[in-house]
Amino acid sequence: MKILAIGYRSWAIDIYQNLSKNKFKIKIVKKDVSLKVIKKYNPNFILFYGWSKKVSKKIVEKYKCIMLHPSKLPRYAGGSPIQNQIIRNVKYSAVTLFRMNKKIDHGNIIFQKKISLSGNLNDIFERIVSVGTELSLRLLKNNYKEKKMKVTKIYSRRKPSESEITLKEIKSKSAIYLYNKIRMLQDPYPNAFIKTADGKKLYLIQAKIIKN
Repeated sequence: MKILAIGYRSWAIDIYQNLSKNKFKIKIVKKDVSLKVIKKYNPNFILFYGWSKKVSKKIVEKYKCIMLHPSKLPRYAGGSPIQNQIIRNVKYSAVTLFRMNKKIDHGNIIFQKKISLSGNLNDIFERIVSVGTELSLRLLKNNYKEKKMKVTKIYSRRKPSESEITLKEIKSKSAIYLYNKIRMLQDPYPNAFIKTADGKKLYLIQAKIIKN
């Protein structure tokens, strides 16, 4: 079996490397690949874990293309899934593997397993790697059944400008909201910041809520 693993996020690369340690023949590519290159490699599976660019219709129709999405699809389909969940104080999510089609985050669900969204982003990434590796091994070792998915809402990718914590938010939002906003924007994402009177940005990397 030959696997083409496409992705650039650190947690995706960690999953791919875990699969290679399990003696699967896997080629890791951190950038776009053409249909010509794919035909030459002739993979049994193409993995697009954490991939944020649109994949050619010709590729998804010709090959078994699998996406890993860190949400309980069809909930929170679209961009910035981790951030869009944490800012809404979602405490538990899932790692979902699904068979890709021509629409973004549509297709049939293959596997789905619950994860916690507590702690900092590194904690969450570690859970994604652990569960993502487990589900990927099940995919590659066993037969699987696909379950149809109906997506009703696609969330937009967050913009760096949305990382600002405004005076309005400080006056109107709860401590848990601001805490979640800071932790969901830890590296490698555009960190939360406040604008100061001298025109500079003060970046907020970590936060803690102390109960009175």
